[in-house]
Amino acid sequence: MTVELGRYGVWAPHRALTPELAQEVERLGYGAIWLGVSPGDLSVVDTLLEATERITVATGIVNMWQTSPQDAAAAYHRIEREHPGRFLLGVGIGHPEATAEYRSPYATMVDYLDRLDAAQVPLDRCVLAALGPRALALAAERTAGAHPYLVSAAHTRQAREVLGPDALLAPEHKIVLDTDAAAARAAARPTVANPYLKLRNYRANLLRLGYTEEDMAGEGSDRLIDALVAHGDAETVAASLTAHLDAGADHVCIQVLPQGTDPRPTLRALADALSL
Repeated sequence: MTVELGRYGVWAPHRALTPELAQEVERLGYGAIWLGVSPGDLSVVDTLLEATERITVATGIVNMWQTSPQDAAAAYHRIEREHPGRFLLGVGIGHPEATAEYRSPYATMVDYLDRLDAAQVPLDRCVLAALGPRALALAAERTAGAHPYLVSAAHTRQAREVLGPDALLAPEHKIVLDTDAAAARAAARPTVANPYLKLRNYRANLLRLGYTEEDMAGEGSDRLIDALVAHGDAETVAASLTAHLDAGADHVCIQVLPQGTDPRPTLRALADALSL
């Protein structure tokens, strides 16, 4: 990797990422900011990089159906000229429920990466959203590595086996800083259940991990929510995140729940617990 990510980064919907939040994330010692559902022109990346001095900004992800590879490549080269070495382009196929044109997902990923390569986007500056073995193997072969979303440390362990020792593995993990388990699960469930438990790609991945249809019914069983959303005090949450590193991750993308609340108090407490 030619881009420094550190061990922990912050994942958030792009509309929630203000320059002020980016500055605080950098000050606290996190290594990267990940933009969820990244807009095609990536102008928000420029805004965040201009507001900060050294932190890396990554996309998690640019959707292949919504942004052409030519537009993604043009945005990459523009950002790289202005902020060399501080941008990582994360791309992914999205979900059939969200895209009317969804077809031949593996072939589409290969073609998209071919076109990025033709547009001279370096492979080590691109990562692929990947869950299953075939997509993970493609990520290792054609990009810097994989950015799995909605996964547990058990998935990270399996993903590392597929990726091999050298590819980047940067899973996303959700957290709720609350020692009341019932309250924490209640805060987590709306984001996990809608839309993710309704999307077949995520459901298939959870089934591969040993969860059942009953676990995914409604807003998710307690054991499923506990695996996908770390909760407790800062030290307990930090231990859950570190479990990904112990399982083979290089970097963990932290998403603070519930969405729509100010994540800074949680990120401050967690920075101390992670010794950033």
